[in-house]
Amino acid sequence: MPTSFDSKVFLKTVSSSSGVYRMYDEEGTVIYVGKAKDLKKRLSSYFRSNLHNVKTQALVSHIANIDVTVTHSETDALILENDYIKQYMPRYNVLLRDDKSYPYILLSEHKHPRLAYHRGPKRDKGSYFGPYPNGGAVRESLHLLQKIFPIRQCDDLYYKSRSRPCLQYQIGRCSAPCVNKISDDEYAIQVKLVNLFLKGKDLQVMTELVAKMEASALALEYEQAASYRDQIAALRRVAEQQEVSNTSGDMDVIGAYYASGVACFHLLFIRDGKIFGSRSYYPSVPAKTELDEVLSAFMIQFYLNRDSQRTVPKEILLSHSFEDLPELERAIQSALEKRVEIKTNVRSERANFLRLAVTNATNAVNTRLSHKNTVEQRFLLLEEALEISEPIKRMECFDISHTMGESTVASCVVFNREGPSKADYRRYNINGIAPGDDYGAMKQAITRRFDKIDKSGKIPDILFIDGGTGQLRIAQKIVDEKFVDIDKVPLLIGVAKGEGRKPGLETLIYGENEQAFTIPADSGALHLIQHIRDESHRFAITGHRNKRQKTRNTSSLESIAGVGPKRRKALLQYLGGIQEVKGASVAELAKVPGISLEMAQTIHDSLRG
Repeated sequence: MPTSFDSKVFLKTVSSSSGVYRMYDEEGTVIYVGKAKDLKKRLSSYFRSNLHNVKTQALVSHIANIDVTVTHSETDALILENDYIKQYMPRYNVLLRDDKSYPYILLSEHKHPRLAYHRGPKRDKGSYFGPYPNGGAVRESLHLLQKIFPIRQCDDLYYKSRSRPCLQYQIGRCSAPCVNKISDDEYAIQVKLVNLFLKGKDLQVMTELVAKMEASALALEYEQAASYRDQIAALRRVAEQQEVSNTSGDMDVIGAYYASGVACFHLLFIRDGKIFGSRSYYPSVPAKTELDEVLSAFMIQFYLNRDSQRTVPKEILLSHSFEDLPELERAIQSALEKRVEIKTNVRSERANFLRLAVTNATNAVNTRLSHKNTVEQRFLLLEEALEISEPIKRMECFDISHTMGESTVASCVVFNREGPSKADYRRYNINGIAPGDDYGAMKQAITRRFDKIDKSGKIPDILFIDGGTGQLRIAQKIVDEKFVDIDKVPLLIGVAKGEGRKPGLETLIYGENEQAFTIPADSGALHLIQHIRDESHRFAITGHRNKRQKTRNTSSLESIAGVGPKRRKALLQYLGGIQEVKGASVAELAKVPGISLEMAQTIHDSLRG
């Protein structure tokens, strides 16, 4: 629907300088942010009579107002554009949702340094190695390092409280510096070696270990020589498994692929010649967006995201070039105050890396499109099975989880035409009901979900209830009450388990008339229902287990006066868990850092009261 925006009057006031523009709809919401070397020229292009781009036509039809900010240069405009996109998240912009910071391995600067997982600001003193693509890659690397270098990985509180070696020492994965099972000099040697290894200097580490093994053998220190021999063997096994680049230095290698509205950017993280891992990114792309805009938007938002705490390498390899690439390179250099090169034409090993990244990006997009098509097909079959004329856009499913009535949690999962919509998932902690009252739990969950629903709210087309007629009847009654003044009412369907709880034997029940029906076990429509039901079950169980564990770990300590979060954490870490705290004597409790003899007596008496 066209707006009343007068483009001719507006364009007369626009400067020809570089800058950023924000487009608003009639409700005052920013719908697009762009930058331009010449604002007047760029904005005039939106209001030509012969617009061919469908996306631009849709955008222009919703413009009610435009704000312009003039900048000193196109580089400044690029940086400001990124800030605005992050602030407003406009629906017509390509959006990269990458708010998580990147993890590192930290080698601390303690007397006996520790290897640790680190994410966030680099406040701790020490050497940081990374970034790694995800937490799993860091944990895998730490596990691998533990097998080669006997460096401690425990936290400082645990380290300071040791009076005897822990299990890691017993299985040969720590040298127990906490109880002086290794000299400070020998520990320092191991720290130096792990530092070199993390910097990619495997050959130097191997050479030093061989020299130490030979020196120990000549000095008739055969046990020490055997220890070095085992370390060398472990290092060789790891070196054979790891993919190492002949190219020294740090690089990000980015392969891009864009098809049928789905874009994937696959990154290889190469640091000190080693591939630290890889990660795929899927930006949200508005319909009919050109490849150049997708490339430009991803690169700007990825490399100018200060919240990610990631280190940008001096060299970035990109599989495709685009018009704003030189300006982007200058913007990154300006924002980071360091020299960064973005290369698209490379040879030899760098070209192989790019091909690998593009292959992974292509496979990822094809897999997503295949999944998308499968989900779409299942939605069509479900519409046919339920004889629904209007397309199903949103489905929700509720489930209840508890153990003998303890820590009851309700889950609500959401599916749309692309599959699970995890951003819309919700959990409800259920309180004030009799233990094991599933009907009461369902009533509370459905009431809270639709308590303030109105015409503009997110209303599901179908609401599945994981349970039989009783739970379905409760849910239907609440929906009837809450949707009195709303035209659109969700269709409620109960999913009752079949004989022996076997998949494919489920009985489905309409909430309106409680009529039961079945769908053939091999139908894609039933597979879709099973998928959303299983997902709601998984989500409910995960929430219940977390709640139950938290309750069991802290409730008995939280009720003790004077025992706050720090003391609870110290007690649990020092003694190894709540059962150990409950079984500890007053003397053992008093050994915990921060626990006086008087407080130990109070804790002891409270836990046995």
